Amino acid sequence: LLAALAAAVAEERQGGAGRARVGLCVLCGLPAAGKSTLARALRRRLPQRPGWACALLTYDELIPPEAFRPRELGAEPAGPSPLLPRWKRSRRELLQCLERFLRALVAGGPLSAPAAGARPAWERFLACCHGQGLLSAAEGHAGAGPCWTQAATSRPLYLILDDNFYYRSMRYEVYQLARKYSLSFCQLFLECPLECCLQRNRLRSHPLPDQTICLMARKIEMPDLKKNTWEQNSLVLKSFDCTSEDNEQIISLLATALENPVKQNEENAEQKEADRAICAASTAHQADQTCRRIISQAMKDAKDKNVLPSEMKGLAEELNKLKAQFLEDLRQGNNLKNQICIQNEYSDPATSVISSFQEEATNLVNKYILK
Repeated sequence: LLAALAAAVAEERQGGAGRARVGLCVLCGLPAAGKSTLARALRRRLPQRPGWACALLTYDELIPPEAFRPRELGAEPAGPSPLLPRWKRSRRELLQCLERFLRALVAGGPLSAPAAGARPAWERFLACCHGQGLLSAAEGHAGAGPCWTQAATSRPLYLILDDNFYYRSMRYEVYQLARKYSLSFCQLFLECPLECCLQRNRLRSHPLPDQTICLMARKIEMPDLKKNTWEQNSLVLKSFDCTSEDNEQIISLLATALENPVKQNEENAEQKEADRAICAASTAHQADQTCRRIISQAMKDAKDKNVLPSEMKGLAEELNKLKAQFLEDLRQGNNLKNQICIQNEYSDPATSVISSFQEEATNLVNKYILK
């Protein structure tokens, strides 16, 4: 660890005019697991020891609260992806802002403003960078190009991304940025008992609903260091053990990642498998939404056909059981199209299996109608 830190400091003091050294550290875990506390501690400590610049990208502050509110009936969102939920569009915009920032920082070039539709997200992102001393106060208002501060360019810079990142695919998107620009990448996963998170959350000024955290606890995906090579620079920490920024495991991880940036265009079987897994997750989400609509329509059809209320409950249970089995098969890759969705960008891996579900759902309804 000391050797790694000494090498980092020596290179910093040599002050080369080379490319910026940037690390992306993803903090993930359930709400109220202690991520923000740790993030703030690292923000204080890293500039002192081992002398790196550090900035926080807190998703709760960079994504507006209205992105998580239900959309009003009849309100059509603007932009190129109207079918995406607003919170997903906001995450995508934030990732695009981060890439725009990294591209300019690594190349030493100007920051370019995005299209008008993404300006609000960009302004929030710039304000965050200004507030943490990465850009001068003049940048972003006059539009005259970036004014990088010494903190952003004279020494290694760690960007700490503070969010739940409960799906592995969310973290993989950040890894892809690191790979694209040859940056360092690591993950800190805070493991905290669900009941502890619920108790802490209830003490907050704006607590989340308990059911939201419980749902996230069922879905959260921990780093898998054995299966995914891109997750090798990861630590799974007990929440109560890692609130100190002096945790040597954390400093060691950050130093190791900084000395070993991700190689550009790295191709291996594990990453291809990760791509397939992300594709499968996206496909399963699309299928789930479509199945819900099919079930809703099937129940309406059954009601219109005067199926008895006492039998409607049984029909709903059978349809939901069918949906659960169908989605599990899809996640396990039992559908052949799901396995080739990365290779064929024009195919829709969910189409044929959705048709199969539609047919089976119709058969179930007919069984109840013909009783």
